[in-house]
Amino acid sequence: MSDDNLGKGSYPPWSRIPSLVEMTADAGIDFDAFIAAIEENRSLESMATEFGISVKTAEHLQEHFFHYGISSVIGGD
Repeated sequence: MSDDNLGKGSYPPWSRIPSLVEMTADAGIDFDAFIAAIEENRSLESMATEFGISVKTAEHLQEHFFHYGISSVIGGD
């Protein structure tokens, strides 16, 4: 393998971290409602109250969305 091909296609075409769908399900949150709350620019406190979670959990899920998006898929393909 030449140096030109290093890193190209050498990563798995799947995620190493859970998707936001999985994370909201684990937290007992309706995914579509959570995305709607982000779209409406709701406060973390408001989301925490609505979904019955801590503000820290709401913050973590929201940050995950802004950093990775919905599916968090990685790969070198």
